[in-house]
Amino acid sequence: MRTDDFEYHLPESLIAFVPAKRREQSRLLVLERADGAISHAQFKSIAEYLKVGDLLVINDTKVIKARLEGRKQGTGGKVEILLVREVGNGRWEALVSPSRRLKTGMDVLLGDKYKCVIAERLDGAKRVIEFPGVDVQTVIADVGQVPLPPYIKRPPQESDIERYQTVYARKEGSVAAPTAGLHFSDELLRRIRDKGVEIASLTLHVGPGTFLPVKTDDPGEHVLDAEYFEIDEACCRSINTARRDGGRVVAVGTTSVRTLETVAERSGGGDLKPQSGWTHKFILPPYDFQVVDALITNFHLPRSTLLMLVCAFAGRDLIMKAYDEAVVEKYRFFSYGDAMLIV
Repeated sequence: MRTDDFEYHLPESLIAFVPAKRREQSRLLVLERADGAISHAQFKSIAEYLKVGDLLVINDTKVIKARLEGRKQGTGGKVEILLVREVGNGRWEALVSPSRRLKTGMDVLLGDKYKCVIAERLDGAKRVIEFPGVDVQTVIADVGQVPLPPYIKRPPQESDIERYQTVYARKEGSVAAPTAGLHFSDELLRRIRDKGVEIASLTLHVGPGTFLPVKTDDPGEHVLDAEYFEIDEACCRSINTARRDGGRVVAVGTTSVRTLETVAERSGGGDLKPQSGWTHKFILPPYDFQVVDALITNFHLPRSTLLMLVCAFAGRDLIMKAYDEAVVEKYRFFSYGDAMLIV
């Protein structure tokens, strides 16, 4: 299988640059793996496709305002910084632009009150950033911006602070939202629980690599950036119980899938065990899923690792058939777009 196999044509008019007016008003394409049947609904009806005894697994990561705009001290040249992860003692790994002009030791002014220093040069556009004399969280809270996906060229709006965040976000650490979860409202989650579906949460902090296209001809040669995950005893117990009792594990988003499959692999078979750490797990066809029975996901970018994961779950031909129909039916694509339920 080649990376070109995960290419498809998408009219720009179908890319969602803003969210739906209400979270659960997004559309829902339902794809049945057993017979390839496709049907159409509204996301607000998602509970109708869940059964008593099913377990919905969500990712409770919270997006930080990781995008910083600054200027080089002295020349005033514009600088953009995307904080990726803390690497210790207030130092952060970041992606910077323009990368060729940001050398070690250079000062970058952030707003009127703050300064950061390019402390170390890493591969490509990666740098280690220091914030002398100020707590990073103070800088983020004061001048940080929502890190919208790179294909959304407009400036972040006030509404993005709320809408580029799930209603159940709890643990700060992501620079991109787990977007399948953006469709859930508190009221919809209540209706799902009232139906007898349990909800369990894990954490995977999403990094910028989620938007990077696969550039190698052979997708197996692509390497994912490491992302931090946590799964506690309560979540593992809920999953293990659902599996023993014949309930389906319904993963909300590819981030939940990657975490569950990582944990299953590291648990050595059988029951899942609570753990935390870093995962590079890249799921592409063919792949034997150990935990996930159904998947709620958005429509993903061509040639992306996310599209490859979805193709591994339902089969490339079936996914491409569903994407073709979504284009014909004018679904909205990508992070702020519509959703797909694969059962």
